[in-house]
Amino acid sequence: MIPSGLPQVKLKVVRRSSHPWIFQKMVEKPADRLPGGTVVDIVDRDSQWVGRGFFNWHSRIALRLLTVNPDEAIDADFFARRLTRAIELRSQWLKLDAVTDAYRLVHSEGDGLSGLIVDRFASTIVLEFFSAGMYRFREALISILGGHFPDSQFYWFAEEHVQKQESIDCRSPEPPSANIITEHGVRFRVTPGSKHKTGFFTDQRESRRLLASFCAGRRVLDLCCNTGGFAVYAKALGQAEEVTGVDLDEQAIALAKQNANLNQAKIRFVQGDLFSWLRDILPSGQRFDVVILDPSKQTRDREEIDFALKRYFDMNKLALQAVAPGGIFLTCSCTGLVSEEMFLETLRRSAWQAGRTLQVLRIAGAGADHPFLVHVPESRYLKAVFCRVD
Repeated sequence: MIPSGLPQVKLKVVRRSSHPWIFQKMVEKPADRLPGGTVVDIVDRDSQWVGRGFFNWHSRIALRLLTVNPDEAIDADFFARRLTRAIELRSQWLKLDAVTDAYRLVHSEGDGLSGLIVDRFASTIVLEFFSAGMYRFREALISILGGHFPDSQFYWFAEEHVQKQESIDCRSPEPPSANIITEHGVRFRVTPGSKHKTGFFTDQRESRRLLASFCAGRRVLDLCCNTGGFAVYAKALGQAEEVTGVDLDEQAIALAKQNANLNQAKIRFVQGDLFSWLRDILPSGQRFDVVILDPSKQTRDREEIDFALKRYFDMNKLALQAVAPGGIFLTCSCTGLVSEEMFLETLRRSAWQAGRTLQVLRIAGAGADHPFLVHVPESRYLKAVFCRVD
């Protein structure tokens, strides 16, 4: 055992994985009570040192491994190194500042910082916590990020289900005022603190640009349009002839209208359920040259995967009927528990039931500012399938 002065947590098994999550059922309960988010040394069943990370007996993910280097302490210097490396990827390698002032700075396990997401929206930095350990280090994280982005304001939060499962009381500050961000020359109003995750979905940036390339002079329908990302791109960048956006969320539609106005884009937005709306318009023969279907996450529970797949089947089957022959269909899933294979099989069945043939042009995912580690596939959650429909 490597002496470090840290509490020691022992596994019930021999460690044969490099995945940073170690579930509670694989862990011996420590004799002493350790507060959630305590930094611990991890040893396996045979007392062989495994690594160092966060411990939380309240969580299903009891251990989050952060380092396998016995000489590396989990402290402010550790986070400074990891955050600097993540920021350099976005600025020096991906050169995102040349195309946008809004992107993901930290993508949890993908950047070696399990339990933390950080998004930049112009002068606002938003931190989302998924673990008690990361929340305990929030002051250090904000201080380090402030050194890289000195003129920024900070907002942080954890969703209610995360607070419950991690047993933390995450007290968010007052939400900052709305920011205007720019992406490939298209402008959006971003509202951190709203119910739309960190404020804006930066993961679809490149898919929005590709979608716009199909839209010149076309009729476009954006289903589950949220705050209007694809719809605004279609009109402002893609020069579509006509764009309609549909979403059930009244707050999202209000923001989508503001985003259209920011770009002098004439778009018709409808607040309504996509099933009811499509069933109303399809009998009249209305069809669209380009249709986007980008619904919210359908489940975070493994026991509800079948329900999620049924929802995807129903939505895609109906949406496909709105695509004009030879038109373009972009269908997406951000449900991490639904694999690409599952999603494509569901799409195949939807197309068969709708009497359509799909020619897949491209399968995309989140932008490169959302990296994933090959041994942690959970970070690869987004599927965006571009098709031509016959």
